[in-house]
Amino acid sequence: MKIQLLSAAKIVLATFLFSGVIMYLMRIVAKHIGAMDNPTDAEGKRHIHKVATPKLGGLGIFLGFLFGYMLFGEQSVRMNSILIGSFLIVLIGIFDDLNPIKAKYRILVHIIAACVIVFYGGILLDNITAFGYSLNFGILAYPITIVFLVACTDIIDLIDGLDGLSGGICSIFYLTIAIIGFFQGRSGSLVMILSLIMLGSTLGFLLHNFHPAKIFAGDCVTFMGFIIGVITLLEFKGPALISFFVPITILGIPILDTLFAIIRRLLKGQPPFQADKQHLHHQLLGMNFSQTVTVLIIYGINILFATAAIFYTLKDPLIGEIIFVILFILVVWFILHTTIISDKTPQKTEELLNKIKIKKKEL
Repeated sequence: MKIQLLSAAKIVLATFLFSGVIMYLMRIVAKHIGAMDNPTDAEGKRHIHKVATPKLGGLGIFLGFLFGYMLFGEQSVRMNSILIGSFLIVLIGIFDDLNPIKAKYRILVHIIAACVIVFYGGILLDNITAFGYSLNFGILAYPITIVFLVACTDIIDLIDGLDGLSGGICSIFYLTIAIIGFFQGRSGSLVMILSLIMLGSTLGFLLHNFHPAKIFAGDCVTFMGFIIGVITLLEFKGPALISFFVPITILGIPILDTLFAIIRRLLKGQPPFQADKQHLHHQLLGMNFSQTVTVLIIYGINILFATAAIFYTLKDPLIGEIIFVILFILVVWFILHTTIISDKTPQKTEELLNKIKIKKKEL
């Protein structure tokens, strides 16, 4: 086990150092070709930063991923499909960083990348077993897997609103999957190699992206989400429903934030993917937390989700369930006391509490 741990540390350290160094080059290249996030632009007005910032950090993560694959990966059809799909994701991300592309064209490329994984790599979510029953998706496995991959690809992009936020959440995911795989004795598996390579590459990016950020991931941030989707399909499809939802649990924060955003916008009669300033990190900033503290709070909540997944999978399901209950209470409290779903929610909660106080006094 000690040898396995040293091998894992070597993969993380090598990709971390490469990614950390390559980010300096990415910053120079981004400035040279004009891949800058300017807060005075129409799109930049949704951002919190005050100065123009290079946007090719996601490309740097991808290069770290390629470096790690060359040193530690093994060639296979599955790996080839991951490389091809990742290249497509990063390519459209670079184009979008240089000159914004309509969302429908980005989604189209993401679908094509997912199709490469499904039809060439043969990676499918074809069945799930739960409570003694097995559900086989049959021919529907193909569209279900494609939709799942596209959703994972874009969900990280939606939460990428503060320095260090998306990179930190993804790092927690990769680390958690690696911990679970390590204790289950799967150190040499493809998913372990992918998780460790991505962990090192993303941490190297965080060196430059944590507040105050000197580089952003840009639209190549979707590459991290794409690999998260692939890891989920590789490791946790079948044979049990809980196995599939382990990685979903680790992504609790971005999933909930996206779900709340869709509900919020539908209630307002807005398109579900229209940008606004009511995301989780905006709510915390509105409570007068600084950028750094806000990101650390979200890290902490995400670590709780990850810890629950680890306990539920490896050690003590009861502890995992207790953590899930605590998280559920936190989520309900947050919904009732913020405008993350509706502007009227805090007022209604206050009115209800006042009614309860009046009734108590009457009694």
